[in-house]
Amino acid sequence: MGRALVEAIAAAGEEHDGGVDQGGDVASLAASADVLVDFSSPEALEATLDAAAAAGTPIVVGTTGLAERHHWLIDHAANRIAVLQTGNTSLGVNMLAHLVREAAARLGPDWDIEIVETHHRMKLDAPSGTALLLGAAAAEGRGVGLAQVAVRGRDGITGARQDGAIGFASLRGGSVAGDHSVLFLGPDERLELTHHAETRTIFARGAVRAAQWLIGKPAGRYTMAEVLGL
Repeated sequence: MGRALVEAIAAAGEEHDGGVDQGGDVASLAASADVLVDFSSPEALEATLDAAAAAGTPIVVGTTGLAERHHWLIDHAANRIAVLQTGNTSLGVNMLAHLVREAAARLGPDWDIEIVETHHRMKLDAPSGTALLLGAAAAEGRGVGLAQVAVRGRDGITGARQDGAIGFASLRGGSVAGDHSVLFLGPDERLELTHHAETRTIFARGAVRAAQWLIGKPAGRYTMAEVLGL
Protein backbone atom coordinates (compact mmCIF):
# COMPACT_ATOMS: atom_id res chain seq x y z
CA MET A 1 0.00 0.00 0.00
CA GLY A 2 2.88 2.38 0.66
CA ARG A 3 4.16 2.11 -2.90
CA ALA A 4 0.62 2.34 -4.27
CA LEU A 5 0.02 5.51 -2.25
CA VAL A 6 3.21 7.16 -3.50
CA GLU A 7 2.15 6.48 -7.10
CA ALA A 8 -1.43 7.67 -6.49
CA ILE A 9 -0.21 10.88 -4.84
CA ALA A 10 2.00 11.66 -7.84
CA ALA A 11 -0.82 10.82 -10.28
CA ALA A 12 -3.08 13.26 -8.42
CA GLY A 13 -0.52 16.04 -8.83
CA GLU A 14 0.21 16.19 -5.10
CA GLU A 15 3.50 16.02 -3.19
CA HIS A 16 4.48 13.06 -0.99
CA ASP A 17 6.02 14.40 2.20
CA GLY A 18 7.30 11.05 3.44
CA GLY A 19 6.32 7.76 5.01
CA VAL A 20 6.81 6.03 8.33
CA ASP A 21 7.23 2.32 8.92
CA GLN A 22 7.16 0.56 12.27
CA GLY A 23 9.22 2.46 14.82
CA GLY A 24 9.55 5.56 12.62
CA ASP A 25 9.20 9.18 13.69
CA VAL A 26 5.51 9.72 13.02
CA ALA A 27 5.46 12.91 15.13
CA SER A 28 7.87 14.71 12.78
CA LEU A 29 5.91 13.59 9.73
CA ALA A 30 2.62 14.76 11.27
CA ALA A 31 4.14 18.15 12.01
CA SER A 32 5.20 18.72 8.39
CA ALA A 33 2.32 17.17 6.45
CA ASP A 34 -0.99 18.70 5.35
CA VAL A 35 -2.77 15.39 5.96
CA LEU A 36 -1.83 11.86 7.06
CA VAL A 37 -2.98 8.55 5.55
CA ASP A 38 -2.73 5.52 7.82
CA PHE A 39 -2.64 1.98 6.45
CA SER A 40 -0.61 0.45 9.27
CA SER A 41 -1.90 -1.92 11.94
CA PRO A 42 -4.25 -1.64 14.92
CA GLU A 43 -1.22 -1.78 17.22
CA ALA A 44 0.39 1.24 15.54
CA LEU A 45 -2.74 3.35 15.21
CA GLU A 46 -2.73 4.91 18.69
CA ALA A 47 0.68 6.51 18.24
CA THR A 48 -0.30 7.84 14.83
CA LEU A 49 -3.54 9.36 16.14
CA ASP A 50 -1.68 10.94 19.05
CA ALA A 51 0.89 12.47 16.69
CA ALA A 52 -1.79 13.76 14.31
CA ALA A 53 -3.82 15.30 17.15
CA ALA A 54 -0.75 16.93 18.69
CA ALA A 55 0.20 18.48 15.35
CA GLY A 56 -3.35 19.44 14.40
CA THR A 57 -3.05 17.39 11.21
CA PRO A 58 -6.12 15.68 9.69
CA ILE A 59 -5.87 11.95 9.10
CA VAL A 60 -7.43 9.29 6.89
CA VAL A 61 -7.54 5.93 8.69
CA GLY A 62 -7.77 2.96 6.34
CA THR A 63 -6.40 0.40 8.79
CA THR A 64 -8.75 -2.54 9.39
CA GLY A 65 -9.11 -5.13 12.16
CA LEU A 66 -9.96 -2.38 14.67
CA ALA A 67 -11.42 -3.19 18.08
CA GLU A 68 -13.79 -1.12 20.20
CA ARG A 69 -10.84 0.63 21.88
CA HIS A 70 -9.52 1.84 18.52
CA HIS A 71 -12.85 3.45 17.68
CA TRP A 72 -12.76 5.15 21.08
CA LEU A 73 -9.29 6.47 20.26
CA ILE A 74 -10.56 7.75 16.90
CA ASP A 75 -13.49 9.47 18.60
CA HIS A 76 -11.08 11.06 21.07
CA ALA A 77 -8.78 12.31 18.29
CA ALA A 78 -11.77 13.63 16.34
CA ASN A 79 -12.43 16.09 19.17
CA ARG A 80 -9.25 17.88 18.05
CA ILE A 81 -8.76 17.10 14.35
CA ALA A 82 -10.63 15.93 11.27
CA VAL A 83 -10.58 12.11 11.05
CA LEU A 84 -11.95 10.05 8.18
CA GLN A 85 -12.07 6.38 9.15
CA THR A 86 -13.28 3.66 6.79
CA GLY A 87 -13.04 -0.08 6.28
CA ASN A 88 -12.32 0.54 2.58
CA THR A 89 -11.13 3.60 0.66
CA SER A 90 -12.24 2.32 -2.75
CA LEU A 91 -14.73 4.67 -4.37
CA GLY A 92 -16.52 1.70 -5.94
CA VAL A 93 -16.89 -0.13 -2.63
CA ASN A 94 -18.34 2.94 -0.96
CA MET A 95 -20.82 3.35 -3.77
CA LEU A 96 -21.66 -0.34 -3.28
CA ALA A 97 -22.31 0.36 0.42
CA HIS A 98 -24.75 3.09 -0.59
CA LEU A 99 -26.60 0.69 -2.91
CA VAL A 100 -26.67 -2.00 -0.19
CA ARG A 101 -28.16 0.46 2.30
CA GLU A 102 -30.85 1.45 -0.20
CA ALA A 103 -31.68 -2.17 -1.13
CA ALA A 104 -31.89 -3.27 2.50
CA ALA A 105 -34.23 -0.40 3.30
CA ARG A 106 -36.54 -1.01 0.35
CA LEU A 107 -36.69 -4.78 -0.10
CA GLY A 108 -38.06 -5.53 3.34
CA PRO A 109 -37.62 -8.29 5.94
CA ASP A 110 -38.60 -11.16 3.60
CA TRP A 111 -35.19 -10.85 1.94
CA ASP A 112 -32.28 -12.55 3.71
CA ILE A 113 -28.87 -10.86 3.54
CA GLU A 114 -25.56 -12.71 3.22
CA ILE A 115 -22.11 -11.18 2.65
CA VAL A 116 -19.32 -13.21 1.03
CA GLU A 117 -15.75 -11.90 0.84
CA THR A 118 -12.55 -13.34 -0.66
CA HIS A 119 -9.01 -12.09 0.02
CA HIS A 120 -5.40 -13.17 -0.46
CA ARG A 121 -4.00 -15.85 1.79
CA MET A 122 -1.94 -13.40 3.88
CA LYS A 123 -4.84 -11.27 5.12
CA LEU A 124 -4.97 -11.28 8.92
CA ASP A 125 -8.51 -10.26 9.85
CA ALA A 126 -11.89 -11.82 9.07
CA PRO A 127 -14.48 -10.76 8.21
CA SER A 128 -12.73 -8.03 6.25
CA GLY A 129 -13.21 -4.42 7.16
CA THR A 130 -15.04 -4.01 3.86
CA ALA A 131 -17.45 -6.85 4.64
CA LEU A 132 -18.21 -5.24 8.00
CA LEU A 133 -18.69 -1.88 6.29
CA LEU A 134 -21.21 -3.48 3.92
CA GLY A 135 -22.89 -5.29 6.80
CA ALA A 136 -23.22 -2.03 8.70
CA ALA A 137 -24.76 -0.42 5.62
CA ALA A 138 -27.31 -3.25 5.34
CA ALA A 139 -28.12 -3.02 9.05
CA GLU A 140 -28.49 0.75 8.84
CA GLY A 141 -30.89 0.32 5.93
CA ARG A 142 -33.00 -1.92 8.14
CA GLY A 143 -32.77 0.39 11.12
CA VAL A 144 -30.91 -2.05 13.37
CA GLY A 145 -27.42 -2.37 14.84
CA LEU A 146 -25.10 -4.79 13.08
CA ALA A 147 -23.87 -6.29 16.36
CA GLN A 148 -27.40 -7.48 17.14
CA VAL A 149 -27.96 -9.31 13.84
CA ALA A 150 -24.52 -10.40 12.57
CA VAL A 151 -23.77 -14.10 12.16
CA ARG A 152 -20.06 -14.59 11.50
CA GLY A 153 -19.77 -18.33 11.24
CA ARG A 154 -21.88 -21.44 10.91
CA ASP A 155 -20.75 -24.92 11.79
CA GLY A 156 -22.54 -28.10 12.79
CA ILE A 157 -26.25 -28.30 13.47
CA THR A 158 -27.08 -24.60 13.49
CA GLY A 159 -30.84 -24.83 13.03
CA ALA A 160 -32.88 -22.72 10.68
CA ARG A 161 -31.68 -19.29 9.68
CA GLN A 162 -32.76 -16.57 12.11
CA ASP A 163 -35.07 -13.91 10.73
CA GLY A 164 -33.27 -10.63 10.19
CA ALA A 165 -29.76 -12.11 10.43
CA ILE A 166 -26.93 -10.69 8.31
CA GLY A 167 -24.51 -13.52 7.58
CA PHE A 168 -20.80 -13.34 6.80
CA ALA A 169 -18.57 -15.85 4.99
CA SER A 170 -14.82 -15.28 4.60
CA LEU A 171 -12.68 -17.04 1.98
CA ARG A 172 -8.87 -16.85 1.88
CA GLY A 173 -6.43 -17.93 -0.80
CA GLY A 174 -4.04 -16.97 -3.56
CA SER A 175 -3.42 -13.32 -4.34
CA VAL A 176 -6.98 -11.95 -4.49
CA ALA A 177 -6.94 -8.21 -3.79
CA GLY A 178 -10.54 -8.28 -2.59
CA ASP A 179 -13.91 -9.55 -3.81
CA HIS A 180 -17.15 -8.72 -2.01
CA SER A 181 -20.70 -9.80 -2.76
CA VAL A 182 -23.87 -8.88 -0.89
CA LEU A 183 -26.68 -11.34 -1.58
CA PHE A 184 -30.31 -10.42 -1.04
CA LEU A 185 -32.20 -13.70 -1.10
CA GLY A 186 -35.95 -13.36 -1.38
CA PRO A 187 -38.83 -15.71 -2.15
CA ASP A 188 -38.16 -17.13 -5.62
CA GLU A 189 -35.56 -14.49 -6.59
CA ARG A 190 -32.09 -13.30 -5.70
CA LEU A 191 -30.25 -10.00 -6.06
CA GLU A 192 -26.44 -9.89 -5.94
CA LEU A 193 -24.41 -6.70 -5.61
CA THR A 194 -20.70 -7.33 -6.20
CA HIS A 195 -17.41 -5.46 -6.29
CA HIS A 196 -14.10 -6.87 -7.54
CA ALA A 197 -10.82 -5.18 -6.61
CA GLU A 198 -8.30 -5.95 -9.35
CA THR A 199 -5.32 -4.15 -7.77
CA ARG A 200 -4.55 -2.29 -4.56
CA THR A 201 -4.22 0.88 -6.62
CA ILE A 202 -7.95 1.53 -6.21
CA PHE A 203 -7.55 1.79 -2.43
CA ALA A 204 -4.64 4.21 -2.76
CA ARG A 205 -6.50 6.32 -5.32
CA GLY A 206 -9.54 6.55 -3.05
CA ALA A 207 -7.39 7.36 -0.02
CA VAL A 208 -5.73 10.23 -1.86
CA ARG A 209 -9.10 11.63 -2.91
CA ALA A 210 -10.29 11.35 0.70
CA ALA A 211 -7.14 13.07 1.95
CA GLN A 212 -7.58 15.95 -0.51
CA TRP A 213 -11.19 16.35 0.60
CA LEU A 214 -10.32 16.23 4.32
CA ILE A 215 -7.78 19.08 4.28
CA GLY A 216 -9.29 22.16 5.91
CA LYS A 217 -12.24 20.35 7.47
CA PRO A 218 -13.07 21.16 11.12
CA ALA A 219 -12.52 18.57 13.84
CA GLY A 220 -14.86 15.61 13.72
CA ARG A 221 -15.41 12.17 12.21
CA TYR A 222 -16.01 11.88 8.49
CA THR A 223 -16.86 9.07 6.05
CA MET A 224 -16.15 8.09 2.46
CA ALA A 225 -19.83 8.60 1.71
CA GLU A 226 -19.30 12.31 2.39
CA VAL A 227 -16.34 12.35 0.01
CA LEU A 228 -18.65 10.97 -2.68
CA GLY A 229 -21.41 13.39 -1.75
CA LEU A 230 -23.83 10.60 -0.79
